[in-house]
Amino acid sequence: MTEHPETNSATQPPPDGDKLTGLLVKLDEAIQLLDAARDFAKPGKLGRVLDTARRVMMQPGGCAAMEARAEALETAGLFLGSDWATPQYLVPSLTTHALKSADPNSVVIESLSELRLLAVAMGDYRHPMISAEQAHHYLTQAMALNLWLLFGAPSEAERETQGRLAQLPRLLFQHLAERIGYEHIIDQLIDEIWRILRQRPLQVEPVKQMITQIAICQANPAIDLGASGQGADRLVSSLFGTTQACREDPGIDIYRQRLESMDQSALQYEASGFARAMHDTGLVSPYHAVLMRHLLEHSDHLLAEAIGLSSTGRDCLLCYRELVHALIRSGVYPATPQAIYGLALMLERGILYQPPVAPAMWRQLGLTLSEWSQQRLSMAHGDAVSPRARLLEGVLCMLGLPLGVGQGNNPTCQSARALSMWAYNDPDYLLQMVAWAARDDEIVMHFEGQPISSRESLSGVATELPMDLDAVSLLVVPHLDRIYAEMGRRCIGREGDPHRWVNPEFHGWWSGRGFRINVDVATGQLDGLEDFLRHFYAAYHPYYNGNQPLIHPQPAGIAVTDSAARFIGWHAITLLRVNLDPQDVMRVYFYNPNNDSGQDWGDEVKVSTAGNGERFGEASLPFEQLASRLYIFHFDPLERGELATITQQELDRVIGHVHRSWGADRVPATDLQASQGVDGA
Repeated sequence: MTEHPETNSATQPPPDGDKLTGLLVKLDEAIQLLDAARDFAKPGKLGRVLDTARRVMMQPGGCAAMEARAEALETAGLFLGSDWATPQYLVPSLTTHALKSADPNSVVIESLSELRLLAVAMGDYRHPMISAEQAHHYLTQAMALNLWLLFGAPSEAERETQGRLAQLPRLLFQHLAERIGYEHIIDQLIDEIWRILRQRPLQVEPVKQMITQIAICQANPAIDLGASGQGADRLVSSLFGTTQACREDPGIDIYRQRLESMDQSALQYEASGFARAMHDTGLVSPYHAVLMRHLLEHSDHLLAEAIGLSSTGRDCLLCYRELVHALIRSGVYPATPQAIYGLALMLERGILYQPPVAPAMWRQLGLTLSEWSQQRLSMAHGDAVSPRARLLEGVLCMLGLPLGVGQGNNPTCQSARALSMWAYNDPDYLLQMVAWAARDDEIVMHFEGQPISSRESLSGVATELPMDLDAVSLLVVPHLDRIYAEMGRRCIGREGDPHRWVNPEFHGWWSGRGFRINVDVATGQLDGLEDFLRHFYAAYHPYYNGNQPLIHPQPAGIAVTDSAARFIGWHAITLLRVNLDPQDVMRVYFYNPNNDSGQDWGDEVKVSTAGNGERFGEASLPFEQLASRLYIFHFDPLERGELATITQQELDRVIGHVHRSWGADRVPATDLQASQGVDGA
């Protein structure tokens, strides 16, 4: 589509003067030339489009004019062959780097990508790869991370490197704010931060960056936030002014001096204040780390108070006192404060009482990291602390928050799921994997009795080594990814889906050897859907399996859809438990390896992460809705439930969801006619 909807008053205000009008005529000609060119010739036509677009956006009303042309620009091939061609994989935190670039083309193409997403978010451009909700979510985060562009003038460094171009990102973000609404930006940002924090992710740096931007805005007298920003204080204080002794964010050294002069009562007050804030938000202040190291020289009672432990955690601390002290000394620094939260939740889980775990933690404390491991950790997380301390923080956080593991934007959901499952169900096995990967640069697993070395295996699923991961995933995922891919290669030639054999060997003995799939691997068409659903209900629904709770986490596969219920791709999840929620609705609680599990999958299927009985890190859906997106599951073939007792009406509701979403173009004609007869669709 190459027409320009210039009559749309919402996106195209009247041109301001003849200059903009003349530039738009030139721009439309350049877009038409780009559109008409063959793919190999398009790069030669790009320069004129980008140069004219830059000049347009610098004019009053220019950003609105570019937003109106967003679909035409993309259709013509503006983003072809670049990272911007797949907007569903763009990372909001990278916008800052692109918009600060000294290269005008990078600034312009990033700006045009933002305007394209704005057109999608406002419903003016129905994009095949990203939904309106996803685009809106991206823009909210991008604006949150770049609030300085809304409220601040260009710095000396920007003027030096970008010159007049430094005004372009500011004009862009002013337009974004006007379209989305100034009054909503801060409030939406705060809501977004709390929504993410309720999932307790391991990676909290993006959230901390957002909170820092809010704090800067609050402290700037030139910025009037109006009535917005309510509730921000709790977030800002959790990082910068948690207790009375650090209320004004005095700096680490001054706070350390203040602790030296405190008596037992004052230390108690500090300890309880930090613990409250940490468990409330899941975020840990660098000042908290200073306090923890100070309390090592005082009583264990105050240490337990500062971590916010219950009686279970206190008992575990006292039983493994020397180990806990060693973990704090080696892993808790102002640069690694999240280690405190990981330690607290690990102690609350009581996993140190499992005989292999404490010795494995002592091994972790003395682990010699390979040169490759040290380089990767330093490259991804900086060198504020040693790579060993950074990895120890990662280990503590993963053991404390096994459902907080996220894969970011990498195709490594199988590996992320494995790490989470081991941390959740088999922590000493996870620690063994970490030791092998970090020390030996090699992991060896077995597939049907034959060893597979990560060092000897060919490439994995991911085409390049991911860097936007937590410290443990950063080192272990590349090895797991290659092993997982090699297991798949060893299944070539077997009939059916390779997950049948790979999942139990890759994830652990507890993965059920029974296996069901509702898609024909060769054709991609739905196959035996009703029988598949009957088996799923019989294996997992308490009303049909003799009220047998799920004992071990089980790997499963879902067909992910967007908010318009369009198929996006296949994805790995972990089934954790099936229970009645507070409203007496039977729900499936599951782990999703994405960094954010709260998603709208269309056809009224909205994944919940809080408010329906979820524990930290869990996602959930009513049983019928989860069943409608499932395409693979495992079960114990010796514990089959009653297939016959599931009503046809119940099955038809689920089948209707499938046919209206990812299965719409996978339904054999006879099945579709039958479904329409039943559903009246």
